[in-house]
Amino acid sequence: MNTRTTRFTPDWWVIQKRAIYVIILMLALCVIAAGAALYVWKYGNPLKNLGATTNLTGARFISFEGDVRVLRATTREVISANSNTQLFPGDTVQTQADGRARISMADGSTVVVRPNSTIIIRDNARAEDGKKTNVHVVVDSGQMSVRTEQQPDGANNVVETAKTQNKIGQETNASFGISPEGSEEIRVAQGAVQSTNRSGDRTDLKSGEYVSINSAGTISKPQRLLDVPLPSEPRDLEKVTASTNGSATIGLRWQRPQSGTATYYRVEVATSPFFVPEGRVIERDQLVATEFSASDLRPGVYFWRLRATAASGQVSDWSEPRKFIVAPRGTGSSVSVSNLSYEYVGGDIYLVRGSALPGTTLRVAGRETVATSDGSFQLQITAPSGAQTLTIEAQDPQGNSSQYRLSIGSAQSRSKR
Repeated sequence: MNTRTTRFTPDWWVIQKRAIYVIILMLALCVIAAGAALYVWKYGNPLKNLGATTNLTGARFISFEGDVRVLRATTREVISANSNTQLFPGDTVQTQADGRARISMADGSTVVVRPNSTIIIRDNARAEDGKKTNVHVVVDSGQMSVRTEQQPDGANNVVETAKTQNKIGQETNASFGISPEGSEEIRVAQGAVQSTNRSGDRTDLKSGEYVSINSAGTISKPQRLLDVPLPSEPRDLEKVTASTNGSATIGLRWQRPQSGTATYYRVEVATSPFFVPEGRVIERDQLVATEFSASDLRPGVYFWRLRATAASGQVSDWSEPRKFIVAPRGTGSSVSVSNLSYEYVGGDIYLVRGSALPGTTLRVAGRETVATSDGSFQLQITAPSGAQTLTIEAQDPQGNSSQYRLSIGSAQSRSKR
């Protein structure tokens, strides 16, 4: 009788399990590879520009005024703009009624955001060699202008609105506006813009052309751009003395637009350079003549601007605000200024310092400042080329004024003092 026990060896079960695991792993890898291939086939290679294109330092504010806010795309945090604020893809820039911002983009173009406007930085990328750029800005509301420089091959600058997508050419100056009612307009002062609406209809705009886009998204036929009328009087920073009744009448005059034909004009006078509603003191529309008398202006600082309207309904941009001062009639007293000195900075730039009664306004070479509570003042100015003296005009709150002269020497002897 054979009593030998048969031993069961499970090695072949172990090998089979390993084989199953290998097969499962290979199938999973195949599925992943197939999915990746399908994605690349449908959407393109997402890594094709990796290492070639990078969003370097982001867009930057060149300058800003008033209330300008930034909504971060990553954190949804709202911050106030400052000189160190960078703008990255997805960030939103919002200007309030008194806000204006100038932004530098990756391709060297400049974007200007007007008051009461919202834009989104959709893309702002530049290749390390600088030969390929991709700038994409969305105008959500209000008005924005863009100015491009010479662009290399492969550069792409796009401005998008709710109803259009616009490819901006090189050396182009154009503006895009969206009204509260939803209509849009495009102005091309220089260069070229290729505009396409949501239906795929394309319109090529060249220098000096304008189109409007209605609420349905239809682009009008290009028409001649109506230029901004140019203010001529009063001169910027001109001072007018109030009459014996304590007010002044100012004659506002302007030149007709150099391009396009204006049917009428609108003039606004305000105490704010942003023309916020509460700061407007005069609003006149449907003016046919190129002059208007602004009356009963009390002593203070005022700003004025105007725009034109054509027979077609096209409205020009606003002119740049001009500033004038209505000064009270003085009592004949002199305005004391002491300790006048200067510091030569370089070129034709100087720092002018001195002392006067607090509240005294000092004007030098087209710039002005007000003496502080301790009476001191400092003003950086650019002197006329070759000038050897500076004229300092001092005016007190009562309207009295005096002039002083400060010698700055000859060009050969200028040095820091």
